[in-house]
Amino acid sequence: MSLDFETLTAVVIEQTVAWLPKIGGAVAVFLIGWILAGALTRVSKKALRGSRVDDSLIPFLGSVIHMGLGAMVVIAAISTLGIPAASFVAVIGAAGLAVALAFQGTFSNFAAGVMLLTFRPFKLGDFVEVAGQAGTVKEIGIFATVMATPDNVQVNVPNSGIFGETIKNFSANANRRIDLVVGVAYDDDLGTAVRTCQDVVAADPRVLSDPPTVVAVSEMADSSMNLVVRPWVATPDYWPTRWDLTRALKEQLEAAGCTIPYPQRDVHLFQEQG
Repeated sequence: MSLDFETLTAVVIEQTVAWLPKIGGAVAVFLIGWILAGALTRVSKKALRGSRVDDSLIPFLGSVIHMGLGAMVVIAAISTLGIPAASFVAVIGAAGLAVALAFQGTFSNFAAGVMLLTFRPFKLGDFVEVAGQAGTVKEIGIFATVMATPDNVQVNVPNSGIFGETIKNFSANANRRIDLVVGVAYDDDLGTAVRTCQDVVAADPRVLSDPPTVVAVSEMADSSMNLVVRPWVATPDYWPTRWDLTRALKEQLEAAGCTIPYPQRDVHLFQEQG
């Protein structure tokens, strides 16, 4: 037994000494290659920012470049150990198939991310509503899209939940229409109410002349005669103009003698004769 143990110890020491240079070389190749891959990725992103490539593509392309360089570094490190690269790639391919089956959702997000960047239904900075979430697009990543809600909460939406579903892009068109409903009392003069609304809209320089503004009596509601006020503005001016017009319409209609009624119900009491 002592002879066998000594022989085994000698073999282990011999193999360790023989493999130490290879392991050290592989570690050195991996560390140096990983550092170079990171540097090349940063240089590539900087070059992309200086080119005509859309900003929404830069994070995605940077991630692809980094993953590709990382795979090359791993293969180079494995080759330093004396393992044939072809055999290693074949093993990785077989393992990749098993991983792909186990992570179908993840690869679905990746494919959806590629499609989003190809067809580009939105870009960085657009305000969109997707998968039940509304916010400003901050990043279109490989697996998820990062948005910021109006109150600055970060939301990560999986790409597979975006592509193929309804996407509402509020920033895509240059102009938007503001839809306001104004109610006046049944006893008010409708001509005065319409002219007042038209004057309020015309006084705001942000309102566009083309398409023309629509001011019309829309319905006889339960407690009021409803007017629709529909001006067009540049998309960035939508919310400030909407808020200002809402206040101005209320103030000017009251100044013109119109009444903005509250919902009300008339109750009639009848006394029965004894």
